Amino acid sequence: MAETLTMAKAINEGLRTALAADDRVLLMGEDIGTLGGVFRVTEGLKAEFGENRVLDTPLAESGIVGTAIGLAMRGFRPVCEIQFDGFIFPGFDQITSQLAKLTFRHEGSMSFPVVIRVPYGGHIGAVEHHQESPEAYFAHTPGLRVVSPATAHDAYWMIQQAIASDDPVLFFEPKSRYWQKGEVDRAAQDVGMHASRVVREGTDATLVGHGAMVSVLLSAAEIAAEEGTSLEVVDLRSLSPIDYGPLLASVQKTGRLVVAQEAPGNASVGSEIAATIAERAFYSLQAPVLRVSGFDVPFPPAKLEAAYLPDADRVLEAVDRALAY
Repeated sequence: MAETLTMAKAINEGLRTALAADDRVLLMGEDIGTLGGVFRVTEGLKAEFGENRVLDTPLAESGIVGTAIGLAMRGFRPVCEIQFDGFIFPGFDQITSQLAKLTFRHEGSMSFPVVIRVPYGGHIGAVEHHQESPEAYFAHTPGLRVVSPATAHDAYWMIQQAIASDDPVLFFEPKSRYWQKGEVDRAAQDVGMHASRVVREGTDATLVGHGAMVSVLLSAAEIAAEEGTSLEVVDLRSLSPIDYGPLLASVQKTGRLVVAQEAPGNASVGSEIAATIAERAFYSLQAPVLRVSGFDVPFPPAKLEAAYLPDADRVLEAVDRALAY
């Protein structure tokens, strides 16, 4: 039976389920225990599972990830929380130079089931280091799986799938969606962690995005429908690996693609999608693949975030350009 949960509560329930199912699962992070985390995603878990399973750590992201790597080597399945997206960079070397490479370095004889939860993205009126979208750095790094849910239902299931993975997983949580409610069916694990899927059918153009951008694309599609334009929306869900099957099928049907993301556009996930679709669906395209993204500047002060972040108007402007070809 489905129930209505916020995304934050859905992740909390997914973590609770994983902790109850496997004693090897540990949660680690700054203020995640007694406080329940800045966004209260881990609220109540320390009281239920104890301080040896839900650990408050020092403010030291490199130490958090390094400790998690050691725990994974000893058979545990640690889940690290990075308090805000921009705080991940002190742990960047541990993630990209060590965690991503250790299974390969050991020729597959060891696995490193570490999950790193990263609240990311804008729309919360914060400052730099609190609203960034650094997912491309990790999608670019071989050895890491990178995913981002857009709904409470996906968040509940994908966090459990990430913890069950024997490979390191970067789990990017769109913090602006934490308080948005959605239906969660605890009995329906309907797709795999890396499967993309069509979330709105359409015929005139395809929109693709991940995380919080999916709701923006759905809003754009609603507005377009009132004007007689039918837009298909694809939720990417996974950034590494990318499941191109549903996306290719959609582009072959519509002939046009707009890729949207909050992150800057240069050398990004959106760039990779545009290049791949141009390679693999060239003869289906009736217009160039167009990208809508954050601008190639550091994240601005909070009062300017609305000018920086892509919205439905910018998406629809790109749709109009695609349809003009």
